[in-house]
Amino acid sequence: MALNVSLVSAEEEVWAGEASLVVAKTILGEIGFMPGHEPVLAILAEGQVRITQPDGTKVVADAQDGFLSFEADVVTIVAGNAALVA
Repeated sequence: MALNVSLVSAEEEVWAGEASLVVAKTILGEIGFMPGHEPVLAILAEGQVRITQPDGTKVVADAQDGFLSFEADVVTIVAGNAALVA
């Protein structure tokens, strides 16, 4: 089972796809999501979003000013500013 992830900024969709793990920074600290996690709605803090795809490939993005939600294995991250890290 995989997570369905969508990371969007105010201007565009930054990344979307499947993942086995997503770690993001909230105003209360870092939080990680794996399939089956309890529902969450949190305020995004400035920091990195780290996405591990099912094949082990990692995607990293800088994000700030927004929120994230998790429900039914769907992770949605909406940031005022977000960009993939090269």
